[in-house]
Amino acid sequence: MKKLLLSITVALFGLIGTVQAQLPAVTLKTIDGKTVRTDTLSNNGKPFIVDFFATWCKPCNRELDAIAEVYDEWKEETGVKIYAISIDVAQNVNKVKPLVDNHGWEYDVLLDPNSDFKRALGIQMIPYVLVCDGNGNIVYKHNGYTDGAEIELIEKVRELLQ
Repeated sequence: MKKLLLSITVALFGLIGTVQAQLPAVTLKTIDGKTVRTDTLSNNGKPFIVDFFATWCKPCNRELDAIAEVYDEWKEETGVKIYAISIDVAQNVNKVKPLVDNHGWEYDVLLDPNSDFKRALGIQMIPYVLVCDGNGNIVYKHNGYTDGAEIELIEKVRELLQ
């Protein structure tokens, strides 16, 4: 009986773990000044990645550089799109575009200077990455960065395409 109860409990928690949440509705700006609502982020029915960073965050920059090295291959294989969300405060927003240009990042970059989007998602630290399915459901979350962690991201995207 205890084994049965344990099995049911594990199964229920497994189901709870797969509940998919939508992105919250927060208004941000692109580095070109255009307004974007986060609940409308999409990739034409294909998976996309949302990566929170800051100009001063070395692990964030390493992660985005590592992804940049393979991004063209990822796009060709899976069609994935990346949204890089800067949480730099308003006084430092002017540093974002030069950093992006200097690193050659070809991501859609959005500015979250008040951390409204970050806070709406309950994110405590960066780098923080979300993988969303083609419907905008959050299906995977990861914080921190170690070399090679980007491989896990593309694996999650590949799983969504199967």
